[in-house]
Amino acid sequence: MDPLRPTAPENACHPSGDRPETICVLGIGNVLWADEGFGVRCVEALQQRYEFASHVQLIDGGTQGLYLVQHVQQAGRLLIFDAIDYGLAPGELRRVENEDVPRFMGAKKMSLHQTGFQEVLMLALLTEKYPQEVLLVGCQPEEIEDYGGSLRPVVRQALEDALALGVDTLRRWGAQPAPRQRPLSEVESVTFAELALGRYESQRPGEDLACRTGDERFMPTREVS
Repeated sequence: MDPLRPTAPENACHPSGDRPETICVLGIGNVLWADEGFGVRCVEALQQRYEFASHVQLIDGGTQGLYLVQHVQQAGRLLIFDAIDYGLAPGELRRVENEDVPRFMGAKKMSLHQTGFQEVLMLALLTEKYPQEVLLVGCQPEEIEDYGGSLRPVVRQALEDALALGVDTLRRWGAQPAPRQRPLSEVESVTFAELALGRYESQRPGEDLACRTGDERFMPTREVS
């Protein structure tokens, strides 16, 4: 679990050498809860900025949990972006590798999606279909209790560092990242067009129209003395 330590380059082909192995890039989390959407925003930005070889899959894993198991089992190499409570300063990145990833994701869970994805990784281990190499790039969130909120500035800045680390890793894995020459259509995007970062932020209603803390009809009230 060495923080931000680069890994050595390896052959990115199956043992038979006949075809490239699948490289899976997963962003997990919930974009509706501010910094909880860090992982999804990383994958979204990667797809918008780069093109990759045909054996690379970019997936908005959201909070799908066990539904992601087939992608993990089919991957030769797996890159995960997520917001995880490490107990560090907001925006600080940590990288975790290989068999340490499922144990680390279960240590300090922030939400149910982390429980589900930990089970995905453990199932892949038990079925002996665990990727040859796994890298988790996690970010310490600043705020997750803001429904409809977006990434806080310190986490948005960390996203840029996480992308640089991810692209470097993918390049060494043989993913062939190259600056995108053609803009994406809404159909091609890994995230729903309605939840794309720019649209999500620009169309957020004000606090007078959308409660940020919960429905006051179901919140305890103070007695008036």
